[in-house]
Amino acid sequence: MKAEIEGWIRERIKSAGAKGALVGLSGGIDSSVAAALLCSSLGRKRVLALILPAHSSRQDAEDAGLVVSRFRLRSLTVDISRIYDLLLRKMLLPPGLSAAKKREKTAGANLKSRLRMSVFYYYANRLNYLVCGTGNRSEIMTGYFTKYGDGAADILPLGGLLKRQVRSLAEELGVPRRIIDKPPSAGLWPGQTDEAEMGVTYGEIDAVLSGTAGRNKKFCGGKTASRIHKMRSLSEHKRMPAAVFIPSGGGKPNAGELH
Repeated sequence: MKAEIEGWIRERIKSAGAKGALVGLSGGIDSSVAAALLCSSLGRKRVLALILPAHSSRQDAEDAGLVVSRFRLRSLTVDISRIYDLLLRKMLLPPGLSAAKKREKTAGANLKSRLRMSVFYYYANRLNYLVCGTGNRSEIMTGYFTKYGDGAADILPLGGLLKRQVRSLAEELGVPRRIIDKPPSAGLWPGQTDEAEMGVTYGEIDAVLSGTAGRNKKFCGGKTASRIHKMRSLSEHKRMPAAVFIPSGGGKPNAGELH
């Protein structure tokens, strides 16, 4: 699988006329695997790893640095904490409108992701690089990503892999053991973990998506499977282009129009 993904990455870079690729390093397993694959497929001189802390934990920063050191990556750290704080202070709701605290927390977390993607594309534009996303199939199919945030990318080399396959690939690539073993987290707030936020485990998600849940109902019961299917259904809009209204009887769209 490693060789197949590497060939795919090289082809995507070549077909786009790009000089290389960049990836955001979070200190987690997915971004570490993506960075290692870029390095092995393109060579270190054509890869840039960006580390963009926004009130991030010290461990995440240390783990990102560990990956940079392990794979001898070119890297750049840009702390966006002050920019993030300034935007939050400026973006107040108009009088008469209110939002639930939970929604406010989620919106703030998603803002971090969208700010990071803006920075990624700034550097990608300057360098003529493609932006490499780090999402895997388990996250993409359940909608566990930020629309126009970490879900926005030019290539997704892990997008067809279940979480367990990413772990296996991490072993093969030599990703540091402490990164492989630590609980998956998007680092959205202190103590946040992916599985606690979703209410299901990656093992359960992988079982449902791979069609093996029915063989082990004790591991992934009916309620859990239904929850995962519902997550997939409700997040369909995140995986599709924006819906476009076409008037009935309006004739065929002209060349270049959305359709």
